This record gives sequence, structure tokens and C-alpha cells, in this order.
Amino acid sequence: MNKAFSSALAVLVAVLVMSIVPGLAVTPAAAHPIVGIGGPRIPLRAGSSESLNWAGYADVVHEGTVTLVNCSFIVPSVVASKQSTYVSIWVGIDGYNDSTVEQTGVLAESSHGSVSYSAWYEFYPASPVYAPSNDVVKPGDEIVAWVYYNTASNTFTTVIKDLTEGWTFSSPPTQVSGADRSSAEWIVERPAIGGSLTTLANFAVAYFGSSYTNVQGTCTAVIGGTSGAISAFNYVSITMVNSQGIVLAYPSPLTGSGTSFYVTYGSPTSSTAHGHR
Repeated sequence: MNKAFSSALAVLVAVLVMSIVPGLAVTPAAAHPIVGIGGPRIPLRAGSSESLNWAGYADVVHEGTVTLVNCSFIVPSVVASKQSTYVSIWVGIDGYNDSTVEQTGVLAESSHGSVSYSAWYEFYPASPVYAPSNDVVKPGDEIVAWVYYNTASNTFTTVIKDLTEGWTFSSPPTQVSGADRSSAEWIVERPAIGGSLTTLANFAVAYFGSSYTNVQGTCTAVIGGTSGAISAFNYVSITMVNSQGIVLAYPSPLTGSGTSFYVTYGSPTSSTAHGHR
């Protein structure tokens, strides 16, 4: 296990310990209109890396082998719109080829000319749990997040930290029926409301990994007992499209020894966003 990853894992363990100390329980989240944020990948067609709801990267591996995934990302500045638009940025386990997703991230909602941001975790198909309103999320914030599977208790725990604002939000250890632990993901998503996909918010560019965040040892996973970068395993690049196959968002190639990338809003030919920061 490399030194940078060991340091990141040590931080995770410390946060998990704090989350179960009496008096440090997570404050209940406020009510929120979105029932489901991060559902499983919806492929455009069988065998395709194009997805109706995901853009980013996934490590697709043998069932029962993923025990930890982490990431760092920059909260993008979403363009305000009159119509309701949404984008979710998250790290998680499962959902590429199965029906559960264990995940945590940030949701941005644009409506009536204003944009709001919130942190959350979700053990899909259960409903998401939102961070307290005083856990403020702003564009430009540096986020680090983990999803951890405890083999002894058969439970998942999520942790998300806003390094800029200085708060941490974690889930209790939770068992998830049907979780295969056969994929790890770093994703930009357009969520669904009432079973229908929403309109993707214009997020311009979402940056993942130490090449952009300077948070070392992130955008890695532990799979089959081995820790490594996204590129160390069987990784898949995922492009988000609509039902006609028109590109909505797409990832860059991996950089930074296979741990870093960005996702751009729009199609490669029409988008004015670029991958420089």
C-alpha cells in the first residue's frame, strides 16, 4: 500500500472513529425535494460505455472484491437557469452492473435563476440522506470523500469532507442487500425524479483527482486487497448521452498516474468549456 494512499486511509479511519463516539453523532439532515440522486448506470444500449445518466470512470471488477473507493473533486460553478436542472458529483461502489449504489457526493440544483448545493450520501435504492444545512457547500470548494466496506460487519460507511469549509458528514455503518461490490465509480450524474431523468445542469467542468485538487492519494480504490489508481484496474470511460445518442457530458483521459481527470458539460464539438484550471 503506497504512502499517500495509507495517509488517506488513516484519515478515513480517524473520521469513522469520530463518527461513532458518543456526542458526535451526525445531525439529522433537513427535508429535501430530491428522492433519489444516484441510481445505477443506465446504458444507452447493451455493452455500450455510453450512459443516459453517468459520465466519468468506473473500475469494473469481479464480484465481492471492492472494499474502498475514495476521491477528491472541485465543486463546479453551475450556471443558473430558469428551468429546473440538476447535476450530482459523487464517488461510490456498485451500480455499473447491479441494482445498488453505495455513494456520497454533492448535488447542485438550479431553478428560478438561482443555484443551491448540498452534500449527501445514499445507499440506493434507499432514499438519500442530506447533510445539515450548516454544512455549506460552495463552488470552488475542495471535497474529499470515501466509501468503505467492512468485511467483518458486512456494512458500508460513507464519509465526505469539505476541506474549504471545514466540515465532515458521514453515514452510520449500513448493510445493503444485494450489493455485489463489483465496481468502483467516480461520476458526474444527472439524477432522476419520480423515475424520469432530469435535465442536466450546465456545470462547465468538474475536476477530479490530485492533479487538480492537490489532495494526494485520492481517486484510488482497494480492490481484491490491492490499492491503486483508477487506471490500476479494469477501468471504463463513460460518456453521458441522451436517448438519441447526443453527448451531454464526457470525461477527459486519465492523467496524474491514472488518478485524475475532468468531465466537461456538452459535446466535444459544441462545448466551450475546457480542461485547464
